[in-house]
Amino acid sequence: MSKVKMDAVIISQEKIAQDIYSMWFKAEAIASEAKPGQFVAVYSDNGANLLPRPISICEIDKVNGSLRIVYRVVGKGTDEFSKKTAGDKLSVMGPLGNGFTLKDKKAILIGGGIGVPPMLELAKSLECEKVVVAGYRSELFLDEDFKKVAPFYVATEDGSTGTKGTVIDAIKANDLKADIIYACGPTPMLRALKEYAIANDMEAQISMEEKMACGIGACLACVCKSKDKDEHTNVNNKRICKDGPVFDAREVEL
Repeated sequence: MSKVKMDAVIISQEKIAQDIYSMWFKAEAIASEAKPGQFVAVYSDNGANLLPRPISICEIDKVNGSLRIVYRVVGKGTDEFSKKTAGDKLSVMGPLGNGFTLKDKKAILIGGGIGVPPMLELAKSLECEKVVVAGYRSELFLDEDFKKVAPFYVATEDGSTGTKGTVIDAIKANDLKADIIYACGPTPMLRALKEYAIANDMEAQISMEEKMACGIGACLACVCKSKDKDEHTNVNNKRICKDGPVFDAREVEL
């Protein structure tokens, strides 16, 4: 699979929650190759900001050659992106990383925080019995999108919507059963889900969130500990941007 760097044209952008933005952009060469769980590197127009921002792909429209990203504004780069409007250009490279392996098994899809968006394309792509569980601090986003493709359950830290607590609390409260877990979110959530999957004899694929530099596996800035030795470094590390971001939960230490 080849990656492409190009100037994409923004189709639309809107703010969908506090500091959360949804953007569609035209990028036929990337959309044609993209798979659920992959990401794109988005470059700043400011030459002082050399490193791109890795952002997960939320939706893929292969027919119209477009991609959707949903991201949180956390710094100068993402703040710059949030000010762009339809017709503006966006320098992007992708698709990057290895996505989810789709299996015909009863599934629970789990997203936490900004790990929620990449689960939408996965939910649309899986042709199996599935439910989605999303964890938020309080304010929901993309909930109406998910409800169109699968049964949708929510956990919030403050209990304002759905189950109060964690995504595992929501799984237990709704007595959700499955053969496989697909998840993306912060490390503490993924660690808990790995333990839950092992305890319940379930397969688990996890997408790891990590700060990245090059995004293509050359700089070794985003590594995680693995059971297997990396062929490039001969140590027990995996490059999240290149070998991941999706891993079998049993392969990595969290």
